[in-house]
Order: sequence, then structure tokens, then C-alpha cells
Amino acid sequence: MTIEASDSVLVEADKSAWPLLPAERTWGSWQLGISLATAAAATWCYIIGEYVGYYLNFREGFAALFAGSMIGMLIVALAAVPVCIRFGVDSIASCKPQFGSVGWIIPAIMQFVSIVGWNSLLLIFFAKSTTQLLQALHLVGEGSSSMLVPATVLLASALVFLFLLNGSSGVDKVSKILVAHVFVGMWMLYILVTQRWDDLVKAVPASASPSPLWNYTTGVEIGIVSLLSWWPYIGAMVRMAPNGRSAAMPIMLGMGAPVPLLSAIGIAGILVLQVSDPASWLRSIGGPTYGIIALLFVAAANLGTAVAGVYASSIGLRHVPAFSNLSWPALLLLSIAPVGVVGLFIPELFFANFGTFLAFIGLAFAPLCGIQIADYYFLRGRRIDVRGLFDGGPDSAYRYWGGFNPASLAAMAVGCATYVYLLNPLTYASRFPYEYLTASLPTAFVGGLVYILLTLAIVKPAHKGDY
Repeated sequence: MTIEASDSVLVEADKSAWPLLPAERTWGSWQLGISLATAAAATWCYIIGEYVGYYLNFREGFAALFAGSMIGMLIVALAAVPVCIRFGVDSIASCKPQFGSVGWIIPAIMQFVSIVGWNSLLLIFFAKSTTQLLQALHLVGEGSSSMLVPATVLLASALVFLFLLNGSSGVDKVSKILVAHVFVGMWMLYILVTQRWDDLVKAVPASASPSPLWNYTTGVEIGIVSLLSWWPYIGAMVRMAPNGRSAAMPIMLGMGAPVPLLSAIGIAGILVLQVSDPASWLRSIGGPTYGIIALLFVAAANLGTAVAGVYASSIGLRHVPAFSNLSWPALLLLSIAPVGVVGLFIPELFFANFGTFLAFIGLAFAPLCGIQIADYYFLRGRRIDVRGLFDGGPDSAYRYWGGFNPASLAAMAVGCATYVYLLNPLTYASRFPYEYLTASLPTAFVGGLVYILLTLAIVKPAHKGDY
């Protein structure tokens, strides 16, 4: 089905930001689960595992990361999924009742920057792995990386563009093929654990704090913030499912579980071999054949996740009036172009600052999720004006003051300040009670609480926001 975006532009439903009708939501539980699992299982898992392995041994690290991932996934699911799946909209539309008919641009910027950051990591990793694969096959020389990596980033960006020309069906088709890499990842973890178990048990984390509680809490925090980064992605994908009953299990198991499972590869790799990238250590365990398998796996994993990210950010851009009437290929180029720029000119930007990038995910998305949960469940009683999600006029339900809701802006500011007080995103220096509560959970709670108090004190008495 197509919908009219302007007098002269027709846009297919899954390439627009408009609510999807029941007949247009064509993904069943398996399709959704496969798509989410393919998006979740990428080489960011190894880097996430590496950072946990700095503080915890293998068993404790996996336990902390799994707990944090499930908590983070639950927070995202409670915040965005109910509105997305109920009305067939994406994550950006789901936050308009809280931020207003203009203020939603703040979460939209957060979404775009987050996805650009992740996709830059993934496609640069894809390029490096592809270059290593060509070198392992003796198709190129050892000194060709400086030319091949940027060229391969552009190639990967072009492939993502081509896959997504068909919209959500492109995500679905790519996922059905590339989901095999999840099982390859489990095989790689099995190889490392079985062949190096004694070394793994004896390994000591390189940067562990004298406080075991702080180490464990940091592992949980890394898990939470890693899964909070799914907020930008999840709406565009779950809106393709017909109802919440068909989406709950795929969300928690398809998107939540693969991250800690594959991150265990990174934990084990950094503890035993001082490198989290499986392509670097599988050759030392199983020879060139294992190394080539790992390189193929890494390339496939990153491409699948990048496809999901570019699709989500393109749907998010549809909400911007200036982009609402753009052709789908033009919108895809807008989403992919920043990744190409990073890959060509500043490829180490996110690699060199990965820990800080993770912390800023928590800084931004923890208060956002807290605000959404507080608003939907405690203030609105789960009642949303779907017309108001797309009406930007002066009489729209979510106009507030000039399109901005001061309650959400203040709650975001106080939430961000709470996170910085508990955990410095640049230095990872922490303050009490971080070691007992993490930084993300208090941030989400404080953001939601401030939002409730200001809404009851200012917004509702002024009869703003359709309460």
C-alpha cells in the first residue's frame, strides 16, 4: 500500500513514518525475532565484552552483563514498545506525547547520532575484517589496508543502500540470510571456552577495581547502557508486528539475549588473549581456516545490523517536515552519508572512545525512557491521541508551549545531571550510591519522577498536553 506524502509524492507504508494499518504489519513472531537477533548480534558485542572483561572474570562478567542486558531491554520495551506496536509507529513518534509537537526533535537528534555512531563502528569493523580476509586469502598485500579500509566502508554503505531500497522487506530478507552468523558466534565461543578453559579460569581482569562490588555494578551498567541503545532501533522494527503478544518474546530473546551471549566472546578473548576481535585470535587456535570463517562471520554480522540501523534512522527522518516528501533513496543517502564521512576521515573516532560513547548512551536514553514510562503508565493511563502524534498545528494535542514541553526538558536535564554525578562518562569515576544502584537506573527514575512532579504542578493545571 502507498500513502500520499504530498500532492505529487506517493510513499509505500513501510517507508513512511505514518501509522501502519493491521494489514500492513506483516511480520510474525519468527520474522520479528530473526530480524531483531540479526540486528543485535554484531561486533559491538565483542567490544562490549572487552570492556566488561577489563573489570570482571569470565563467569562474573557474563552474569553481570546478562543481568544488565535484560534490565536494559526491559526498560526500552516498557518505554517505547507499547505505543509503537499499538499504533504501528516508530520510536520517534512514541516520544511526541512527552516532548511535544516540536520538542520531539531532541530525541530525533539523539537517535540519529546514536545510530551513526554504531553504524560507523560496524561498517569500519566490516571494512577491516574484509581487508583481513582478502589478505588471508592472499588476494591483496599486507600494506593495502590504508586504501582498502576506506574503499570497503564505501562498498558496505552502498550494499546497505541497495538492500534497503525495498524498505522493511530488505531488512527481512537480509536478516533471514545473515541470522546464521548468530550460530557461528556460538560456535566460536565454544571453541575458545573448550580449548582455553584453564587459562580462562585463571585470567585476571586488567583494570579491576579493589572493590568487587564496583566491578560487578560496572558490568551491569555496561549491559544496561548497551541495551538502552536499542531505543532508536526498536520502534521501526516492532511496528511491523501485528500485536504485543507476538512481539514480547522476540524482543526479550531476539534482541536482549544475543548481546550478552556474543559479548562472552569478547570477555573471553580479552581475558585470555588480550584481544576481543575473534578474527584475530581464531587463527592462533584453529589456523587459517578458522580465521577465514571468523572474518566472514564478522563481516556478515556488521552488515545485518547496519541495515536495521539505517532503516530505523530513515524512518525517523521522515518526521522532519523538510524530509517528509523526499524520495526513499534520497532519505537512505541522508542516513548513510555521515557513516561514510566518518569511515573516510575519522575512522577511529568511536573506536578510540567506545567507553565514553557507551556512557553517553546511558546519559541520553536513560532519562528519556524514564520519562516515557512515567508518562504512559502513571500520567496518561495508557491513553494516547494518535492523531496528535502527527499534528503539528497550534491546536494539536501535544502542542504544549510553542511545541515544547518544559516538563520533559527539565526532566532530561536533571536526569543527565544525575548520571554525570553518579558516573563520569569521560573518566568512569563514580560517586555513591553508584556501586549499589548503577548510574542508568537512578537516572531513569529521577527523570521519570521530575517529569511527573512538573506535569502535575505546571502542565496539567495549564490544560496542556491532552492529559
